[in-house]
Amino acid sequence: MDRVPAWSLAVSAMLSVQLGAAISIGLFPDIGVAGTAWLRLTLGAIGFVLLARPRYWQWNWRELRAPVVLGIFSGVMTLCFLEAVARLPLGTAVAIEFLGPLTVAAVRSPTRTALIWPLVALTGVFALTEPWTGEVNLAGVLFAAGAAVGWGAYIVITQYVGDRFAGIDGLAISLPVAAAVAAFVGLPQAWGNITPQVMLIGIVAAILLPLIPWTFELYALRRLTASAFGTLMALEPAIAAVIGAALLHQEAGPLQVLGVVLVVVAGIGAERRGHRDGEPIRLEPLGG
Repeated sequence: MDRVPAWSLAVSAMLSVQLGAAISIGLFPDIGVAGTAWLRLTLGAIGFVLLARPRYWQWNWRELRAPVVLGIFSGVMTLCFLEAVARLPLGTAVAIEFLGPLTVAAVRSPTRTALIWPLVALTGVFALTEPWTGEVNLAGVLFAAGAAVGWGAYIVITQYVGDRFAGIDGLAISLPVAAAVAAFVGLPQAWGNITPQVMLIGIVAAILLPLIPWTFELYALRRLTASAFGTLMALEPAIAAVIGAALLHQEAGPLQVLGVVLVVVAGIGAERRGHRDGEPIRLEPLGG
């Protein structure tokens, strides 16, 4: 995995995320939005634990604290994002959510002029949502904004965790925590409604998100700055808009297309540099 170009890992992760989101929408009528988030995270957590087989007892609480916090943010981010895509077109929800990593890229940029790019992206979001028409789904926008906060924190904490835990150990710690967070609201929705068909779709959705992308992002963030990673994520709103149109038949008008373009341009402009200097400091389990 370390020999694969970091940028290709990030782009592959984006494609997987949006395909997983599109597939997840099909589960909403059966087990609810929160139930879908819980099922997907639970299956993903099982996958990571089986792959990594972490020995939890060999890390102390100080070492486990970061991946636990990552799990909390990941669970909240997943819940908020799926609640957003249940109310908004996929491309719009992702464009709003992208304000999180874009802000990370702008704040961490060595030049303060980069702070203009979140404003450009915000202009694009206004074009996408058209609040002046009075038809904007406020709850969807608020959920997407919550996902934006979660995504920004996820990038920063994932890089920290990836530097300190070998392989996917950090994700094998954080994903069960994320599943537990989602269980508070998701398990009651899904309980009694998980059929073999729902389980099969859930497995596919969990492979697409979180198994593939969160693994790829972890490895990418070991070799990219958070700013560079946030810049690559600029492509995600465009990818989401294309997948939304192709798979979900969510047509976008000229103003929505302009909005996506503004968000993408803002992301690219926020930070164009990116490989990290120095070696990551990884934590080994106590006693080996």
